[in-house]
Amino acid sequence: MTIECTKVGGLNLSQGVCDTPVPEVVRRAAQAAIEEGCNIYTRFDGLPELRAAIAKKLARFNGIDVTGEGDVVVTSGSSAAFYGACLAILDPGDDVVLFEPYYGYHVDTLLALGVEPRIVTLTPPGFTFDPAELERAIGPRTRAIIVNTPSNPCGKVFTREELELVARVAEAHDLFVITDEIYEHFLYDGRRHVSPASLPSLRDRTITVNGFSKTLSITGWRIGFSAGRREHLERLGYINDLVYICAPAPLQRGVARALEILDDDFYADLGAEYQLKRDKFCSALERAGITPYAPQGAYYVLADTTRLRGNTSKERVMDLLARTGVAAVPGAAFYRGSGGDTLARFCFAKTERDLDEACRRLERLNA
Repeated sequence: MTIECTKVGGLNLSQGVCDTPVPEVVRRAAQAAIEEGCNIYTRFDGLPELRAAIAKKLARFNGIDVTGEGDVVVTSGSSAAFYGACLAILDPGDDVVLFEPYYGYHVDTLLALGVEPRIVTLTPPGFTFDPAELERAIGPRTRAIIVNTPSNPCGKVFTREELELVARVAEAHDLFVITDEIYEHFLYDGRRHVSPASLPSLRDRTITVNGFSKTLSITGWRIGFSAGRREHLERLGYINDLVYICAPAPLQRGVARALEILDDDFYADLGAEYQLKRDKFCSALERAGITPYAPQGAYYVLADTTRLRGNTSKERVMDLLARTGVAAVPGAAFYRGSGGDTLARFCFAKTERDLDEACRRLERLNA
C-alpha cells in the first residue's frame, strides 16, 4: 500500500512509520555518541549502559526485575527480538496460540520457522476473547502463547484479569508466553499497561519483547530489546549474534542517554497527544461513513469499510486511495479467516498537518 500510495502522491496512513519528530534530547545524544567514536561493534547483547537503562526502565514502568546482565539482549528492533525469541524456544512442528487480528510480522515469522499459529479470535468492538476458545486452541505441540498489548492492528489493551486468565492456561499446559509491548506508552481513556512478566506466575515463563521505535519516533534506528530468564536469553543472545551481530552502536548509546533524561511527563504527554490524534481521526472516519473501532491503545484504528466500492478489503482500500488519496491496509492482512474482509487499518501517527489533511480528504467520500 505504501508503493501504491507513492504512485498517486497520496497520504500514507498504511505503514506504521511514525512521522512525528524525534525528541531533541534523543537526536543530540546519538549525534554526540557518533562524535565520541562509538561506531564499532558492541557486545552481542548490547552496550552495558543501554542494558542498565533498560533494566531501570523495566523496574520503573513494568514491574519487571532484571539486572541487565544476562537477562536483557539489545536487538535490531523489536521484530528481531521476536524472531530471536521464537528461534530460542520453538522448533519446526511446534504450534503457538496467536490472537486474531494479529500483527503480520508475527504470523509470517512463525510460518517461516515451520511453526503453526493456532488462532483465537478477538471480537469487536472491545476485542475480547472467549476463555473456552483459548483453552480449545491448546494442542499436544503447543509451546507458547503470544500476547501483543497494546495491539497492532486493533489497539486492544489486555486487562490484568485477561492476562491472569492467560497465565492460568500457560501454567496448566506449561507454556511460554512471548509478549510484544512496543506500544506500551500509547494508552487512552485512563487505561494502564500491564506487562505479562509482572504477574508472578508468568515471570519465569515469559520473554518480554519491546523497543523504542514508537515511543521515541525512531523506527529507522532499529533499537529493540528482549528480557527474561537467563536460560532463555542466553539462547536468544546467540541467535542475535549469529543473525544480526548487534544493533547500531551510536544509536544504542543515544537511546541509553535519552532514557536517563526523559521524565514521567514525557510519557504522560505522549499518551495525551495521541489520544487527541485518535479522537480527531476517529471523528473524521465517522463523518466519512467508515465506522471506526476506537482503539484502547497503540496508534492504529480498524474501521468498517462496507460503504466503499469493492468485494474484498483490498478492493475497498484501493477505492479509498483512488477517491481520496488516503492509503490504508486491507483488513484481510490481519486475519486468517474472513474476519477482516470488511475492515481497513489506518495509522494516525502523523504530524498534525498530515493528519488534518487526511481528515479533509476523507470528507470527499460525502461529496
